[in-house]
Amino acid sequence: MSQSLKEAARILNSGLSRSLVLSGNVHDLHFDRESKAYQPLGRVLSSAWSVPGIHVLVYELNGPIRFASEASRAAIKEAWVDWKCGLTADERALEGLTDLTKKNPASAVEAEFEKNIMSAVGNPTVALELLRQLCLCSRTEQSDGGRTYLPDNLLILVEAADLLLPDAPIHSMSRADRHRVSVIFDWVSDPEFQNAGDSLVLIAESPSLLHHRIVRLPVLVTVNVPGVDAEGRAEFLAWFRAEHPRGDELKTWATDESLVAATAGLSIHALRQLLIGALYDGRAVQPEDVMAEVARFIERELGEDVVEFKRPSHTLKDVVGFTRLKAFFQDELLPRFGSTGKDALPGAAVGGPIGAGKSFVFEALAAELDFPVLVLKNIRSQWFGQTDVLFERLRRTLVALGKVMIFVDEADTQFGGVGPDAHTTERRLTGKIQAMIADPALRGKVVWLLMTARIHLLSPDLRRPGRVGELILPVLDPAGEDRRDFLRWVIRGGLQSEADDATLDRLDALTEGYSAAAFAGLRSSIVAAGVRKPDLDLEDVVAIIQDQLPPDIEATRRYQTLQAIVNCTRRSLLPDPTVSKETREGWRQEIAALERSGIR
Repeated sequence: MSQSLKEAARILNSGLSRSLVLSGNVHDLHFDRESKAYQPLGRVLSSAWSVPGIHVLVYELNGPIRFASEASRAAIKEAWVDWKCGLTADERALEGLTDLTKKNPASAVEAEFEKNIMSAVGNPTVALELLRQLCLCSRTEQSDGGRTYLPDNLLILVEAADLLLPDAPIHSMSRADRHRVSVIFDWVSDPEFQNAGDSLVLIAESPSLLHHRIVRLPVLVTVNVPGVDAEGRAEFLAWFRAEHPRGDELKTWATDESLVAATAGLSIHALRQLLIGALYDGRAVQPEDVMAEVARFIERELGEDVVEFKRPSHTLKDVVGFTRLKAFFQDELLPRFGSTGKDALPGAAVGGPIGAGKSFVFEALAAELDFPVLVLKNIRSQWFGQTDVLFERLRRTLVALGKVMIFVDEADTQFGGVGPDAHTTERRLTGKIQAMIADPALRGKVVWLLMTARIHLLSPDLRRPGRVGELILPVLDPAGEDRRDFLRWVIRGGLQSEADDATLDRLDALTEGYSAAAFAGLRSSIVAAGVRKPDLDLEDVVAIIQDQLPPDIEATRRYQTLQAIVNCTRRSLLPDPTVSKETREGWRQEIAALERSGIR
């Protein structure tokens, strides 16, 4: 936050711009050095920027125009009266002494000023026009050409600007909304305002929520307020212990450093709720409390229909089969995904047929790394502009979380293309994903896993090296010794004894073409049968297998398998690492034949 304040102050003090948008973590609590307490952003800015030579005014929709001090209010009121009357206070007094019959209009103007201030309550159009007029008053020179009516500068903060200037097509806006957009447009784009000393700061969570006619103005500069980092959480925890009436009673399962690390991703608001809840319950903060609060906060921030927060409980030891893939994890993925240095990977694309176990295997990988997992479910919003807002929230969350793994299941449908035939929203969505994956600031902090059974439909821009295309991994149906591992696992679900080779050979022949999901379903059926019949034997298991009929998706799964191995970027993970060019060409011809038959 302090860095953002410095950046905003630099822009205003240098005259680089007289109009700003403060966006990002603007609804959180921030430390106010004046009151030595955590306050909303508007109060913090009003306190920090109330320096000699600057009068700070704050406007929010549900209240009047607030002045940082009574002295500021009095100075602005006097300047307003002078401006409206065309005379200074001394000139008005002198005129009253020389002509006692002449009425002084100052009292009427003063009453008008107070009336305008009160009229701003619940009437944003009046408020914005009044604030614009105050800036005009501030920079207008007096009749003698000596100085302006207000020697000091105005700094105007407009809170919740997205509610006052919502983005929408002009034709669908109300007359009042259009009027406000017009007021701000004229105000900000006025060259005299740009060259004067007054400033306007619009506070909104995202520039995308502000009307596009305003945001697109080149003179409007956006400054991002980042989420809370570890240092910020540590400072709040120390402040809470010292300033809260029961802060000295706060206990944690370990150390304050552990609590700060575990609460990555939380805002100050959410961290405060967690601590106050623990004090109310009279118990120490536990890891499961923190995990639940982080999950609630992230899902609330991004939307439960958009993201799901996970902490996988199963590890690679719980993953049956996938011998070569797990060896690859140990040798390359675990070191490179866990690294924060130059060898860090931004992520991977994962292909393979439906039911191959892609999510289960890579969730186990995340558990090995002790990464939280965010599952992106639906990032295409039906509302105009909301996709941009979601991405800004997502990026803010990712930066605050530190190490995190992003799962995008069915990535081919979540993202579109960037070609001329793609919808504008799809192009923007895919472009933002590509930028985030390649963002050097997120490298080593965020691991992207784009999983799909239709890897060929994933945008080529995502599949290129430098993004997830550097590593495209296939997750295929178990074969060879991996199949026998699955069969042993299935048998253990219902029989007490281990299966011998003859038994495995027999079951192997009965389960030809089974995927990991099919084996899991078979084991579930065997476990259920064992509950009904405790003395289940091999013939019972065989009967269960023979009773099952696979769904008619073999051609589709074959097509998806071929696409996964054709797009694989690691020879060692192919079914046959020594595969020849002729064999690979045969795969492509088989793909073309399946496509001619209508398989996609």
